[in-house]
Amino acid sequence: MSLMVYLAAAVFGLSCTALLVRPSRAPLDPLTVSTCAAIVLGSLGLVCAAPPTLSAVNGLTGIANFGAPLTYGMISAYSCSLLVLLFQWRGGSPARIRRMVLRGMAAYGALIVAIVVLFALADPNTERLTDLDTYYANTPYMREMIVLYLLGHSAATLAMCAVCVSWSREVTGLLRTGLRLILIGTLLDVVGFQLTKYTAVVARWTGHDLDFLSTGVAPPMASLAALTCSAGFALPRLLPMARAHWRYLDDLRGLGPLWSEVRFASLAPKPPSTLWQLPRMRLHWREVSIHDSLLALAPYFDDRLRERTREAALHEGRSAHEARVVAEAAMVADAARRAADREEPFGTPSTYRLYATEVSDTCGLVELARALARSRVAAAIPQGTVKATPR
Repeated sequence: MSLMVYLAAAVFGLSCTALLVRPSRAPLDPLTVSTCAAIVLGSLGLVCAAPPTLSAVNGLTGIANFGAPLTYGMISAYSCSLLVLLFQWRGGSPARIRRMVLRGMAAYGALIVAIVVLFALADPNTERLTDLDTYYANTPYMREMIVLYLLGHSAATLAMCAVCVSWSREVTGLLRTGLRLILIGTLLDVVGFQLTKYTAVVARWTGHDLDFLSTGVAPPMASLAALTCSAGFALPRLLPMARAHWRYLDDLRGLGPLWSEVRFASLAPKPPSTLWQLPRMRLHWREVSIHDSLLALAPYFDDRLRERTREAALHEGRSAHEARVVAEAAMVADAARRAADREEPFGTPSTYRLYATEVSDTCGLVELARALARSRVAAAIPQGTVKATPR
């Protein structure tokens, strides 16, 4: 059980790394800071609630059950961070947001102080690592401390649920999906953690024993809630990044045929080790090297070959753009062959500009590479090997 809690805390905490990815000089906006603070505090709350952590804290301090007010205080701080996040989501003037944030922090700060004071007044001597809520449910001061932290957490999570329900109707795409995941995670917290805790504590008040709800149901439900919320926080930021990296990798693979044809002519500096480079940087270096190779091969460009290939492609029914790219691929392949054979370049260099050098993105080079790959395949197929079947 503890391993599951620690794993959930780790995944929940790591989800904030997706929110922190940004250009190196771009400042962190208050909304991102508030979201990351909520994630980190939620992760710490899970870590503090694990029995091994509670035992370690009790042993280090020498105070039985000292981990309880620490955990409840961390959960209350997490609840406060949820309210701060809601204030940032709602927006408004900076003065109004700051005023609401200060009020929320003051309220939950007082709640944390009350938790510590009540724990000190109760002075519980019997260490309980898994069932403290129910074991001390009828103990003066401990009873009030348990109810206080649960009520404070419920207030924040119910407010979060209301906002997620309202805003999920107004937004679309990944943002709506993220809000719905946060809503599901928060509902799991409300129903699976808080409601089971309330039920087990009230059962103790009425002389019944439903401790299994507090010890066996609530911890895994809290972990599941944290995992779901972490997916909701990270998905709107992480999925577009993953899609972008996949596009960069796809373009990098698409440039393979062109790079293998012209790489010998590149004089560009070698890129740094690609072991830890992101696909975007690898693609950038590949583009720079290919453009350098094309520049070195320009004196070998045969305009007559290009025109003949272009006319043939048009005669086959290809569009003007397709014919141009096919002709350029043939010209580049011919120039690379003659340059590799150390033939003399043309006395009058071609002034023709490739389509790939006219566009600012990678699509031009990718089109050229694909046309080159298709020409290789066509050249590798023996002519006349396919016989027509009589009808």
